[in-house]
Amino acid sequence: MDAGFDAHLRADGVAFDADDAALLSAVAESGSLNRAAESLGRSYSRAHARLTDLEDAFGPLVERQRGGSGGGGSELTDRAEELLARFDRLRAEFTGTAEVEETVLTGRVVGREGELATVETPAGRVRALAGDAAVPEADAVQVSVRADAVTLHAPADAPATDATSARNRFAGEVASVERGEAVARVVVDVDADAPLAALVTMDSVEKLALRPGVRVVASFKATATRATPE
Repeated sequence: MDAGFDAHLRADGVAFDADDAALLSAVAESGSLNRAAESLGRSYSRAHARLTDLEDAFGPLVERQRGGSGGGGSELTDRAEELLARFDRLRAEFTGTAEVEETVLTGRVVGREGELATVETPAGRVRALAGDAAVPEADAVQVSVRADAVTLHAPADAPATDATSARNRFAGEVASVERGEAVARVVVDVDADAPLAALVTMDSVEKLALRPGVRVVASFKATATRATPE
């Protein structure tokens, strides 16, 4: 189980995201899964398969009526309406919470590969975007990491470095958890000059049992990280 944040809800290993919300909203507007898929530029077979996966995880979402004087059609279930409302609250709270906080670490460039720099920080090495040779090797830099780009894992469940694109990773200990209705701000002590902030869903807070003192692994992509001259 991981606790990243890119506006999604999870159930039984299935993530409900903005594309899924758009599909349900289009069904509600058009009264038809076929017309909903067409309006979104998706094939009916793909939309139907995705809806099946969502219903296996979240329960009945669309009621289908076949034939009859009205020609049949589809409408959302109460469960689907609740899921959409919950997703909207999640996005709204995220927007209000994240204007977006960044953690800033200091370090020194120890390598360059195109636009990417490898930076040695007190918490470990970080790969970060550094622009077109604007940050040469040996330069002191600040590395900025957006809170919404950080994913938290239980140590035993953290994927291998070569199994994910989020190859920057620090092991640390949760220092604090600020709970909202749908989103929490989690601060992780990673033995750096500043603690690492992460935005995660409240579902993930519960499933990972996040509280002060819990050990976690924080990961984030190089493309979500910026190195600038200090």
